[in-house]
Amino acid sequence: MEKWMVYTKRADFREIGHRFGIDPVIARLIRNRDVEDMEGIRTYLYGTLEELPSPWLMKDMKEAVQILTGKIQQKKRIRIIGDYDIDGVTATCILLKGLQRLGADVDTYIPDRIKDGYGMHEQLIDKALEDGIDTILTCDNGIAAEAEIAYAKREGLTVIVTDHHDIPFKDTDMGREWKVPEADAVVNPKQMDCPYPNKNICGAVVAWKLIWALYEKTGIHKDEVMEFLELAAIATVGDVMDLQGENRIIVKEGLKKLPSTSFEGLKALIRVNNLEGAEITAYHVGFVLGPCINASGRLDTAARSLKLLCAQDFETAMKLADDLYDLNQSRKAMTEQGKELAIRTIEEEGLNADRVLVVYLPDCHESLAGIIAGRIREAYHKPVFVLTKGAEGVKGSGRSIEAYSMYEELVKCGDLLTQFGGHPMAAGLSMDEKNINAFRQKLNENCALTEEELIPKVMIDVPMPISYLSRELTEQLKLLEPFGKGNVKPLFAQKGVRVMGLRILGKNRNVAKMKLADAEGNQREAVFFGEAQEFAKFAEMHDSISVTYYPEINVYQGRETLQVVIRNYC
Repeated sequence: MEKWMVYTKRADFREIGHRFGIDPVIARLIRNRDVEDMEGIRTYLYGTLEELPSPWLMKDMKEAVQILTGKIQQKKRIRIIGDYDIDGVTATCILLKGLQRLGADVDTYIPDRIKDGYGMHEQLIDKALEDGIDTILTCDNGIAAEAEIAYAKREGLTVIVTDHHDIPFKDTDMGREWKVPEADAVVNPKQMDCPYPNKNICGAVVAWKLIWALYEKTGIHKDEVMEFLELAAIATVGDVMDLQGENRIIVKEGLKKLPSTSFEGLKALIRVNNLEGAEITAYHVGFVLGPCINASGRLDTAARSLKLLCAQDFETAMKLADDLYDLNQSRKAMTEQGKELAIRTIEEEGLNADRVLVVYLPDCHESLAGIIAGRIREAYHKPVFVLTKGAEGVKGSGRSIEAYSMYEELVKCGDLLTQFGGHPMAAGLSMDEKNINAFRQKLNENCALTEEELIPKVMIDVPMPISYLSRELTEQLKLLEPFGKGNVKPLFAQKGVRVMGLRILGKNRNVAKMKLADAEGNQREAVFFGEAQEFAKFAEMHDSISVTYYPEINVYQGRETLQVVIRNYC
């Protein structure tokens, strides 16, 4: 079941179109993405890197810069503790290269997903002490490590946290109590008293802003700051940040740089994925390049992805890129097996009656739990936790729907968990195996989701006849790119179109090609990707159908045609 809804946001679309030289339909699409005033529209369309907020607006940025410049001058040993996903690896690379440029005595440690788990642990602090480290600098983690940071401080270490995850809290009779670790500096825009305007940047952008401030302080030209732009863009897309405001500018400009990047590792990754000479979009980052970077942290060690990003010569980078490509192919196959097993478990155990799904797959590779949870969420449109059996107890990852704040719900189950953290839309946790059923029960008892909220909504930008489509309008849609979370690809709809000349193509018979005709006889080429046989059967049974669609210019054998890509039908 789906509920089709049309955006009803209002504005003078003709005036906006006239002011910016765009079709009124484009003006409406921009307004639908919560861009309101004329200045906001100008920034959306033409925002530049010069408009990014100053790093000095972040709480504790001055303290972090002062501490690090002092440590560099004193030749103190600094260790970066990162994370094993795309955001953590790129953040680690940015900090490492940036601090090396400043002459720091710096090394890195990215926790092993299986052996160490996420973030700072006492054994990492003990290892730092054993290695003579003076200062620990975190990226993409640390905000939830209150006890571990307290231990590091007692042992005489300096600790600087850079992170972007939600600030831990507990609800008390006096209201919500925020628990910020007692580090020497905590750079995280989500702190309540942090004046930085964008609360929704990824960990790599927080790390980039720290290097930006350090470069400014030490007189290094801004051009060198911008050398990290494509890494910041990759992390923003890969960590599924909203592509609005600052994030949109970073990704838009970073994607422009990617085909000619100076990073040998990114060049190699682009080559092994056959993207040389292609226009690289946010889709390619999110679904082609990014998963390769993530694959090593899932099935091996993220140190390999870091090594790729830091590679100095193309030959070394190509070998690493080939390995990561192969790892990602293995990850894809294992994910598909895990998804099928999860669906079978849900159906056979009757879990589909729950509003929050908790699926225990003891033999599943724990690094795949989050991806599988995402696939199950898509299939059932419910919040999903996938749990796996780890060396010590159970580990799991969750993926949520818009109406359900996963992190806040985990806080309510904190007594059943040994560790947890995350965002409203995604979270990680660990627990004793004996607590699984109690966890499932408590989540569902606390769940306030309504039946309405559990029905997936298809948001239509404009109910627009296919006859209105033109090459000019379709080309103007490129002004809205990059597409992604918070700036989704536009969706149009029309009722009462007839399907003509349908044929099914593709090795897997998953492409339906046809023409769509409206009541006045206007026709457009159209294509549907997915369950093509099912679509064909539906079309055959109905004189006319309703479709949601996106127009594009299809290029085949040098011939360009305007076509409609069908997304939903009924």
